Amino acid sequence: MIRKILIVDDDHKIRTLLKTYLEKNQFEVLLAHDGASFTAEFERHRDDIGLCILDVMLPDTEGFALCQQLRRRSDVPIIMLTASADETDRIVGLELGADDYLGKPFNPRELLARIKAIGRRTGQDKPALPRYYQFNGCTLDTLERRLIDAQGQAAPLTGMDFQLLKLLVEHPGEVIDRARLAEATRGRDLGPMDRSLDVQISRLRQRLQDDGKSPALIKTVRGSGYVFATTVTPRHAL
Repeated sequence: MIRKILIVDDDHKIRTLLKTYLEKNQFEVLLAHDGASFTAEFERHRDDIGLCILDVMLPDTEGFALCQQLRRRSDVPIIMLTASADETDRIVGLELGADDYLGKPFNPRELLARIKAIGRRTGQDKPALPRYYQFNGCTLDTLERRLIDAQGQAAPLTGMDFQLLKLLVEHPGEVIDRARLAEATRGRDLGPMDRSLDVQISRLRQRLQDDGKSPALIKTVRGSGYVFATTVTPRHAL
């Protein structure tokens, strides 16, 4: 999601107004007063910045130049601000790679609406999926595709093990039928005599030290499928 916004404007009142308003709407706001301070802030936070707002007229450069500079190095969304009523400015900004353009004076609510619209267009408004799933002292890291057991040791997972466990921890307490599990791990349906999924479940239970005769984590629902029968805590960071 767009969460961190970098704003450059030489008007202190506008900077303060936007920072206060956007922070009330759950954004983190970084401020710059000229081209040099903008460039420094962008370099310092470039991996976290979700959108830049550029004033056209700045003491040491133009917002157009900053826009062009950004586009050579980043695809971060850009909104241009200008006090000019000249439509040429809007056209130039868009041609240089800006995503939107807003004339001064403007209503902060309109700016917020445009920020959200850019988030929808770029997919940044979609909530980030959790990276980690914790259960019974274990942690599944979906980025590194590894399982850390309760003793802090990495437990080996094959590709199929990972896909199966990921689907189960994403839907704890939900009965997942055999066809869906097979599709997730093999990309195909199981034949009537195909026991490969049961073998895979058995192997995963061993990885999780889940007693095969009386499993507490992955339980069989006869005639339906399997259920991950424990509490799972999704986390974006540890």
